[in-house]
Amino acid sequence: MYDQVTLKLNADPFILSALKEDITSEDVSTNSVMPHPQAGEVDLICKQDGIICGLQIFERVFTLLDENTKAEFFVQDGDEVKAGQLMAKVRGDIRTLLCGERTALNYLQRMSGIATYTREMAALLKGSRMKLLDTRKTTPNNRIFEKYAVRTGGGNNHRYNLSDGVLLKDNHIGAAGGVKEAVRAAKAYAPFVRKIEVEVETLDMVKSAVEAGADIIMLDNMDMETLQEAVAYIDGRAEIEVSGNVTKENIERLAGLGVDYISSGALTHSAPILDISLKNLRPV
Repeated sequence: MYDQVTLKLNADPFILSALKEDITSEDVSTNSVMPHPQAGEVDLICKQDGIICGLQIFERVFTLLDENTKAEFFVQDGDEVKAGQLMAKVRGDIRTLLCGERTALNYLQRMSGIATYTREMAALLKGSRMKLLDTRKTTPNNRIFEKYAVRTGGGNNHRYNLSDGVLLKDNHIGAAGGVKEAVRAAKAYAPFVRKIEVEVETLDMVKSAVEAGADIIMLDNMDMETLQEAVAYIDGRAEIEVSGNVTKENIERLAGLGVDYISSGALTHSAPILDISLKNLRPV
């Protein structure tokens, strides 16, 4: 759930932009068949089993068009929903319901799909101490929604953006001249409250990161044998994150590694939408 400040300052501008994308001057179809105000009601129906997420944003689309629109929800974010389930009734001017329908559903379907996929992946790590993390591989201008969906599905957020923390990736390391040089420069520049994370791809880079005093070491795209050697070498001297093409199909192989975090871009860039519809629009 977004607080009102976050909603107004950070979410509303993106929602309004999405509405402007869909309505550049007018909704010609709606204005053709509904030239005058008419109160109406429509049902929000789930067409696929999953985890619902984004109900507040769904409703916000309509209230930004007309503050008198009201949604009565029978579920809340994070609930398991079933195909055919009535999840809400939305009441307001029929013209508003028609104008906002697609944009509202786009948010709800996308966010629910991410929450569903995240819940499935998190379940595969059940019983381990590892935290499942997302990445910055989000849809432009949708990060605030997609990262919220990850949390709703039982995952955790990595840094929100480039200002949040230090993550020295391969190109940062190349620019600095090596792992040790990159860590040294980050320690000299970054605020002392920031942890310093380093992405490494080889055992030699692991050793350099440990020697340089990195707080978190990300083991990227390593085979299982190399991962095990790296974890044994680090031996608690830094927190460990594993990353690199982690999906629902292969995450279980990592469950026994004993690392702190597993990050997956697939949570946001590959989750399919959850099929949801607005049906049975009627005057009231």
